[in-house]
Amino acid sequence: MRSPVLPLTWHLARSSGRRGLQSQLLAAGAAAVGAFVMLVMIAACLGAGARADRTAWRTPDADRNGTAVQALATTYVRHEPLTVVSLAQLPGRPLTPAPPGLDAFPKKGEVYVSPALAALLHELPANQLADRFPRVRSYGTIGAAGLASPDELVAVVGRAPSEPAMSRTAAEGASYYDQDQAARAVVSGFSSAKRSLFTASDQAMTLIGVVLLAMPVVVLSAAAGRLGAARREQRLAALRLAGATPRQILAMTAVEAAAVGAAGALTGALAYVALLPALAAIPYGIGSWYTGQLWVGPAWLSAVVAAVTALITVSAVSMLRQVAASPLGVAQQANPRRTRWIRVVVFVVAVGCIFRSTGGGGQLTARQLIGLLVLFYGAFWLFGPWVVDRLGRIVGRFARRPATLLAARRLSDDPRGAWRTVSGLVLAGFAAGFFSVSQIGADTSQYRDQVAVITANAADARQAATEARTLLGRVGVTATVTVKGEDAYDSLLGGSPGVIAHVPGGTDRIDTAVTALTPLGTGHAPYSQDYATAYDRTVVDRIAEVSTATLALSFVVATASAGLTAAANVLDRRRVYGLLRLAGTPLRILDRARTRETVLPLAVLAGGTTAMGVYGSYQLNKAVGATIDTSGALQLLACVLIGALAMFAAIGGSRPLLRRVTADPARAAD
Repeated sequence: MRSPVLPLTWHLARSSGRRGLQSQLLAAGAAAVGAFVMLVMIAACLGAGARADRTAWRTPDADRNGTAVQALATTYVRHEPLTVVSLAQLPGRPLTPAPPGLDAFPKKGEVYVSPALAALLHELPANQLADRFPRVRSYGTIGAAGLASPDELVAVVGRAPSEPAMSRTAAEGASYYDQDQAARAVVSGFSSAKRSLFTASDQAMTLIGVVLLAMPVVVLSAAAGRLGAARREQRLAALRLAGATPRQILAMTAVEAAAVGAAGALTGALAYVALLPALAAIPYGIGSWYTGQLWVGPAWLSAVVAAVTALITVSAVSMLRQVAASPLGVAQQANPRRTRWIRVVVFVVAVGCIFRSTGGGGQLTARQLIGLLVLFYGAFWLFGPWVVDRLGRIVGRFARRPATLLAARRLSDDPRGAWRTVSGLVLAGFAAGFFSVSQIGADTSQYRDQVAVITANAADARQAATEARTLLGRVGVTATVTVKGEDAYDSLLGGSPGVIAHVPGGTDRIDTAVTALTPLGTGHAPYSQDYATAYDRTVVDRIAEVSTATLALSFVVATASAGLTAAANVLDRRRVYGLLRLAGTPLRILDRARTRETVLPLAVLAGGTTAMGVYGSYQLNKAVGATIDTSGALQLLACVLIGALAMFAAIGGSRPLLRRVTADPARAAD
């Protein structure tokens, strides 16, 4: 016998009217937003790893019997890092293969530059940039295979093995601040697993953003699955009483929710594919992206679509347990849902595990940190409805105003529904606290006007100082040149012997001084404050970029979830609102009750998650030498205000719907 599930599901979907169609469109829109956001973040994570791999060739594995000498140096122009890879073929050895992005191994005197560097060479005066490289008639071009980003500044210079830049001095006696910005090795190829300083942390940071965004997307998908839940319960309860089996009821709901969710998720996936060129233009880290780096591939695309569809389907089906067990109770809207103390026990155990894992003083790996974030989200997801339930009971005892009493009754009657309304912004509060209160790095502002050149010893430093004064005078740079010994730690030399040039006048003067001092021939490129702060600034910049994107997307997704849930609650409670209007309750009282029903749990729970976010941020930055920046409190306050305004806007968006469903209370309450 043919199953009646599909025909009956299609019939009910068609006969649901305009309100049913609106619910389905809203659910599909929520699924599209969720799929799009997750695909964008996953693309950023995978793309960050792919472009980091493209920088590994610049520090190839050493080979004692190699065929060439490779030296890495990093200099700065306009505060942006410029990676210079010098290559020299060893005489009497087999030819070395070409590095990625080049057609052939560079000969002595040849210079290859990235497209972004070529544009900058034409833009800036030669004494600020071009004079750092050997003079050539024309520059070669580094292809995309050797670059992590279209905006990356990279140069490959062909040299002789005897030049100072290729000597062992380039790797020995290096500055305290080098931290992977300089290296030298004898190599036979360009295979390596060591990524550039400027791309090594990108993927880990984006992965944290993916984890922090995953829960708001889950909340949004769950809200989409519960759209029209009360109406669906009434309809399916009637079918259940008419003889439909529990399996048929669940199958009908799953088919409808899966169809709506799949349509929405596919729409979000198609939007992601269509917007790939625009997404590639958004800078992160070292710059914008090659479009192919942000393509997640069919496997991830299918997985995200399937996951969002499954979340919506499971959310919809989970609402029908009561229908299957007691259809008469659902039809009569009896048996309000309560929460149990086991939620508190699970939450306390989870928080205890988190404190125990982070309070031991040891450093956490990225995998451990992500695991703790998932544990925290899961624990709070269980704990939230319990808090809402108890909050409703407490407020109900002391309520003195009708709107407050109505809000308290709704909180205690349906704590899970009230929690779903605020859960997105409550969990976004964790991201706000996590990213807002700390900064990493030491204060090196006292080195702002210094340019340093390392030498082998103090005698070489005195000779270099004389040459430095001459070179700076030729380009018209007024500077004070001093010699520093090995015990001088109050300068950019960090205890190494060398020369310090104090160059006032801003960025252009610093760039001119660095360019002028490049020919000193000490084996070490001159560097400025940007070189000394590169590691700290790279980490801080990545955290700032990921935090900005994560907070923005979290608030967008959470606000959409809150607005969607608020609209669904109005539709689901239209009978209750109609009865209250018939009893003489003014519309403004109902609207105030809706607002307080959201504000009360939001104020209590968001404060808790924000405090946990601050603690998590403190522990993370403590592990890497963070210093707490009190100015972050202003950013945190701004996030709280934005979240509150977003929530009020989301609730206010459903006010016309409340007015419409209560326009004819006698009919609505029928």
